[in-house]
Amino acid sequence: MKGNEKIIERLNTLLADELTAINQYIVHSEMCANWGYDKLHAVFEKRAIDEMKHAEKHIARLLFLEGRPIVSNLNKINIGPDVETQHKNDWAAEEGAIKVYNDAVRLAVELGDNGTREMLEAILKDEEDHIDWIEAQLDQIKQMGIQAYLSEQVS
Repeated sequence: MKGNEKIIERLNTLLADELTAINQYIVHSEMCANWGYDKLHAVFEKRAIDEMKHAEKHIARLLFLEGRPIVSNLNKINIGPDVETQHKNDWAAEEGAIKVYNDAVRLAVELGDNGTREMLEAILKDEEDHIDWIEAQLDQIKQMGIQAYLSEQVS
């Protein structure tokens, strides 16, 4: 099925966002593993896998719409040198993702592409869940202090 060029372009933009997120989360995951923060390592690793699944959905939809998935584009990756900065960088990335997914949903509705809209809404819900978890972590750091928070992240 030949898709709308605006949708194909937007899906490729979102694909680049997801590929960037995969890299950011996997680096944060491995940094946490190296520091012995096993709980954070597991969460970040799962988050990277979630983003891989999102990328896979974009690629499948692009192919269905007879578009060409562009997997060579990445945005700036913001690696945090410590856990709190990692959370803040991830929060900024998720906030940006939520904005662009909402815009993409609006575009899909405007162009009458309900299949793409449904896919985007499902991914948007995942991104909202991600930011909710990050906000909880930042609240815990604020309430208990970074040292107590980090002591909870060791298995």
